[in-house]
Amino acid sequence: MPSTPPSPVSELLLEYQHYIVAYRLRRTLGGGLTPAGAQLSLGEYGLARNQRQALARQMISRACAPGTLSRLDAMTDTLMFGFWHNPAQVADFVRAAIRQGGHPALEQPAVFAELLSAAERARLGPDGVSRIIRHYYACLATAALYTNPHGMDEAWARIEAETVPLFVDELAAAERR
Repeated sequence: MPSTPPSPVSELLLEYQHYIVAYRLRRTLGGGLTPAGAQLSLGEYGLARNQRQALARQMISRACAPGTLSRLDAMTDTLMFGFWHNPAQVADFVRAAIRQGGHPALEQPAVFAELLSAAERARLGPDGVSRIIRHYYACLATAALYTNPHGMDEAWARIEAETVPLFVDELAAAERR
């Protein structure tokens, strides 16, 4: 039975969840990879996402004030927009992590799993945690395959094979409100 496509709302929530996991990973790796600001709440992320989209529309329509591109780049960095699914961004991140000496979270699934809270791991169960790790490791693998189009096709197939459920605590807390 084919799966139903995600709704636009769940796609946006999944985007926020990807932001949370990227934020946690970058904070864990520290050094030059540490996110510049505090982790955004769901509402703050949504507002910033809307502002980023407005700037992008301005760029497309060419009705933009000087400095719009730099503001758009800064917002993209803050939101970690596309972090997991942009092979160039992943490759830049992995190279920076290697320059810093690497981190066990990038190589050891049990350490990566520690990025998830105890409540998230309990909600997902062992199989769900394994699915999450497989998904994000497949995303990280795109860095190595960035220059190999055939390998990239295989990596995307692995990424798309692992549907990621909504699981982060920040979304569970928003749901209770």
